Amino acid sequence: MNSSILNIEVQEFIDSHLNSNVTSLLLKGIPFTSIEAKDIIEQIEAKKRCEKKLPTWFRCKNIYYPNKLNIEQTSSEITAQYKSNLIQGESIIDITGGFGVDCYYFSKVFKTVTHCEIDNSLSNIVTHNYQQLEIHHIEPKNEDGISYLETSGKHFDWIYVDPSRRHDSKGKVFFLNDCLPNILQHIDLLFNHSKNILIKTSPLLDISVGINELKHVKTIHIIAINNEVKELLWVLENGFEGAINIDTVNIKKAAKEFFNFSIETEKNSEVKYNQPLSYLYEPNSAILKAGAFNAIAKKLSVFKLHQHSHLYTSDTCIDFPGRCFKIENIVPYNKKEIKKLSIKKANITTRNFHETVQQIRKKFNIKDGGDYYIFFTTDLNNIKTVIVCSK
Repeated sequence: MNSSILNIEVQEFIDSHLNSNVTSLLLKGIPFTSIEAKDIIEQIEAKKRCEKKLPTWFRCKNIYYPNKLNIEQTSSEITAQYKSNLIQGESIIDITGGFGVDCYYFSKVFKTVTHCEIDNSLSNIVTHNYQQLEIHHIEPKNEDGISYLETSGKHFDWIYVDPSRRHDSKGKVFFLNDCLPNILQHIDLLFNHSKNILIKTSPLLDISVGINELKHVKTIHIIAINNEVKELLWVLENGFEGAINIDTVNIKKAAKEFFNFSIETEKNSEVKYNQPLSYLYEPNSAILKAGAFNAIAKKLSVFKLHQHSHLYTSDTCIDFPGRCFKIENIVPYNKKEIKKLSIKKANITTRNFHETVQQIRKKFNIKDGGDYYIFFTTDLNNIKTVIVCSK
């Protein structure tokens, strides 16, 4: 951590070049002898990434930024704030502290927060930034979180862990036993120091695999932002052996879409099927990731088009957690019928269909965009169907 970066003139230079081409900056040269050019560029690139992802840090003066990879791997403020409202207690330890965004929001709801970060430079940066953000009840520990617990006699209300998903030889990984720390190897140690564990994993991790590998899973939270799944959160409670609940949220600018169910409900829900009626529904990405294909049909009293299509329909319009459409036309999938539609521009989606969107666009010369939303799918009689909708 080079304290010269915090000089007023350097900070002003960084702020004035957030939208500059960094290659051009390097060619021109940096007008500071006490700081290497690559360090200035690193600050510019990292701060720029924080403008939308971490606006509190971006707006605060004298924030020191790590490399952009650390910014890429950290939680966004939206997800950090959301997860801080899922748990409560007096004390929490984050054994994989990183840039400290999660701890910042945990400090809003916990009296004591311990931030463990093995990287000395990053730990110093986080300590400095907390001072600028006027957060004073987070205790930084510059050491490996697992090692800290192995030598500590402390007990915490919660342990939070966000294992690194970058492997030295495998690159980006998402299986639990490839991440660092390996939670599967250390789960008993964690439970020795807390009854409650919150684990953040890759959105790519298969939920059934996580359930089989982890102990005492109580709740799984699936967080999507603008219909893109960002985080899987696993709540573990020592000794818990009951039904596992799955809570999904899709955070949009205007509102949040929630859907909650239990795995048992999904297994036991009987689904009714029907041909497309007046309205068509497509679940948001969090629900699709959760696999709530039967539970949502049962809970919201809608029909499913096909076992594997994951599209739903009803005669009356309902408040549905996902995209909702008015069905304008339904035609069988053949070239003659589709040509009759005379649609040159449309938003195309395929569900349980044998061709890709790109293949369909090329075959029927349909450009992207416009007011039409066309679903290429399979109906309950296994017939390929084209459903033309408006939003």
